[in-house]
Amino acid sequence: MLDYSEMAKHTFEIPRPEFAKEAKPNDIVVAGKNFGGGSSREEAPAVLKTLGIGCIVAESFARIFYRNGFNIGLPLMVVPGIASEIEDGAIVTVDFTEGKLTIDDSRVLSGEPIPVLMQEMLDAGGAVQMYLKRK
Repeated sequence: MLDYSEMAKHTFEIPRPEFAKEAKPNDIVVAGKNFGGGSSREEAPAVLKTLGIGCIVAESFARIFYRNGFNIGLPLMVVPGIASEIEDGAIVTVDFTEGKLTIDDSRVLSGEPIPVLMQEMLDAGGAVQMYLKRK
């Protein structure tokens, strides 16, 4: 059986060995294009969720990672150009319904609202929980 808590200790170890130790509950990961490319299993988003990451905002996501994130209850939002608009340590607020991201209580960037089905998954705690509630 996989030990996500052990795996989480090595999150983004290359190129940022300090990341896992410095991550705080509900931190937001901001990324560029095709975030999650190459990960075809739910372990990748599950490790980030286990670490306490509150959501991931990226310019785009690899298709399978995007779906797997919602499957396990990790919110993801697409905001074009985000990688060049934000610096480490910025205070970020995310409005998934409106697709808006506020940086340091001043700048507002527009992104894509989370699709209704994906929001239902998040509200339920993930895909399995959502489908069990529908039974």
